[in-house]
Amino acid sequence: MPLEIWTEKYRPERLDQVINQTHVVGRLKAWVKEGSIPHMLFAGPAGTGKTTVSIALAKELFGERWRENFLELNASDERGIQVVRETIKEFARMKTLGSDAKIIFLDESDALTPEAQQALRRTMEKFSKVTRFILSCNYSSRLIEPIQSRCAVFRFKRLSAEDVGRFLRRVAEKEGVTLPQEGIDAIFEISEGDLRKATNLLQAASASGTVGRAQVYEVASRAQPKDVREMLHLALAGKFQDARKKLRSLLVEQGLAGDDLIQAIHKEVFDLDLPEGRKLELVDKVGETEFRLNQGGSEEIQLEALLTKFLPQR
Repeated sequence: MPLEIWTEKYRPERLDQVINQTHVVGRLKAWVKEGSIPHMLFAGPAGTGKTTVSIALAKELFGERWRENFLELNASDERGIQVVRETIKEFARMKTLGSDAKIIFLDESDALTPEAQQALRRTMEKFSKVTRFILSCNYSSRLIEPIQSRCAVFRFKRLSAEDVGRFLRRVAEKEGVTLPQEGIDAIFEISEGDLRKATNLLQAASASGTVGRAQVYEVASRAQPKDVREMLHLALAGKFQDARKKLRSLLVEQGLAGDDLIQAIHKEVFDLDLPEGRKLELVDKVGETEFRLNQGGSEEIQLEALLTKFLPQR
């Protein structure tokens, strides 16, 4: 039996099943009743339901013939004007099957070049009677104003810990996985409201049958907060050699990436028992270290240098 991907297995089939995003779903359900929708722009972080909502909308509008009247494209695969002139235009001009209009869903539309966006604007105008566009993006500001003004804009929010936890418990129960609260908390800490990422983490960590904090951080290749916290407290206490040993353990023994450690350190800084002014200084140093790593600096050297900034000030 082939291994199923849980993100697809548990993807909502109807708008009623979509997790949260009630401000979007309510409006769409009203349009489904009317049998007519405008061009739409879905903006928001990854894993918040933009693609899922689009597919669920198509299924409710077109029923069994939804695949024939729904075209899904990813603009990051083909960013140029050619995909607009050929693939999109060709589908847009086709006759609809059993419906007044069909839907073109363009994911990551903010990756389109300016020339491609201008061509898309003209295509939206020309075939508006028979085709509706749903544009999905992380940053709506990267789309030209003429496209934004032609769309009803919906902002998708990151899911709350309660929403993610409720969904994960349902999946774990159906899959026969033991999921304690500490596992849910760890998944949410890493996914940060990205439900697709949370589901993938649950599936990856479920091999042992029990999904605890340790299993989640192991499959995510992330440093556990307690380890990072211990390292920083050692540095703050003036025990640089001990802090350095902890850092080497995280980099070498656990095989963590410098970028991931930087992100973990950044999160922990705000919970340290330090004056606010001192925290601001450390955040500035964390940002400087991240920049140096991105420019190709040695992970070990740069992170050791960062630890010296946490030593007691003389």
